[in-house]
Amino acid sequence: MTETFAYQRSIPVAPGADIVVVGGGPAGIAAAIAATRNAAGARVLLIERYGFLGGNLTAGLVGPCMTSYSLDGREQLIRGIFEEFVNRMVAAGGALHPSGIPAGSPYCSFIEYGHDKVTPFEPECAKITALRMVREAGAELLFHTMVVDTLTEAAAIGRRRVTGLVCASKSGLHVQPVGMVVDCSADGDVAALAGNEVATGRAQDGLTQPMTLFFRVQGVDDARVEAYVRAHPDDFRPFSGIVEKARAKGRFPAPRKGVGMYRTLRRGVWRINTTRVLRRNGTDAKDLTAAEIEGLEQVYALLDFFRKELPGFENCSLLDTATQIGVRETRRVVGDYTLTLGDLQNGRRFPDVIALCGYPVDIHAPDGAGGGTGEAPPTANVYEIPYRVLTPRDLDNVMVAGRAVSATHEALGAIRVMPPCFAMGEAAGVATALARSAGTTPRDLDVRRVQAQLQAQGAFIGDPIAG
Repeated sequence: MTETFAYQRSIPVAPGADIVVVGGGPAGIAAAIAATRNAAGARVLLIERYGFLGGNLTAGLVGPCMTSYSLDGREQLIRGIFEEFVNRMVAAGGALHPSGIPAGSPYCSFIEYGHDKVTPFEPECAKITALRMVREAGAELLFHTMVVDTLTEAAAIGRRRVTGLVCASKSGLHVQPVGMVVDCSADGDVAALAGNEVATGRAQDGLTQPMTLFFRVQGVDDARVEAYVRAHPDDFRPFSGIVEKARAKGRFPAPRKGVGMYRTLRRGVWRINTTRVLRRNGTDAKDLTAAEIEGLEQVYALLDFFRKELPGFENCSLLDTATQIGVRETRRVVGDYTLTLGDLQNGRRFPDVIALCGYPVDIHAPDGAGGGTGEAPPTANVYEIPYRVLTPRDLDNVMVAGRAVSATHEALGAIRVMPPCFAMGEAAGVATALARSAGTTPRDLDVRRVQAQLQAQGAFIGDPIAG
């Protein structure tokens, strides 16, 4: 039994905020911008644990952004704030528009299935672009701060309402009173702390997808790498033939079948998505500590392997590692609807659609070297995300956007990547703003108002069917 200690003290109360967005990753960026643009006169506050925005875009070094297009690459589905963000980075010289990035290119790790029209970008450009867009919209920022608890009160029909967030920072503890909350923490922190039911991992054993510490290498011979990959079309992933021979002899230092490697905008610099840390819980500090240690050790072991074994990498060196290990999956908040694999496979239509997607199921095996889009069950060319996956079943004034929305393990494998997170965050930001102005809860808001506003500001949701 874990020993406990009762602790009580008085802490200061900050000025109240009408809408608080928790987490400044892709979903939080879009939510803060959309909420501020649609909530005239309201105070919108974005709380972020780092000193910069971006989440996995920046702190995680994850890139490129996976496809924002239909599975066949013919139609751009995710637009709105995501498209604004990309276009501003392109104008600054820090990104390439996805329309010009075909499947099978070095920018998408030479992968065909599900990787048509990805978005290569530079993480430092993403930082400043996100910061400027959020500030220009008028949202306030509070960096270096984490939400560690919630204050709640009873609401209608057995649900609860969050009245305040207990925040921790270098300044100490304080209470942030809230009107509404958009939980973009990626782990469903606010919803879980407030008592909403959550699910974790796959159904049979609760194991989540493995973690990956992204890193970048420089000094790569780009032309030699591409020539080798093109000359070995039967490789499952780049260099998988070399990797499998090394694995058979116990010489490959990560449980992967190939090398995940994405060319960047800089000559000779590649993002490496090849470390793999299994059986760790991304909401447990001890497991995260162990994962960071294991991930970093894998980075250096892989560097040594690359120099010795991979054509084009003989003279590569480490440019940097991510600020934090990349976490693919933790809690999934149980919402008013749970998106399923069947919904994605059948292209189910929803009257409360708030986003269209085409990225396939991308589940890295929680307990081994397998997984990824190449081994996934097929999905429809276009599928829909409904509004109800954003509304926690047990809470009235909280919305969840991003990786922690209400979906099964399999469905989350498709919608957890960055473009859908932007789309879900934008919808949640619009909804909280409209619900505030209407004096209602997000659950009780007429979703047609959300859909109309999303369309008015450039988001694409197709032609919603009548409810």
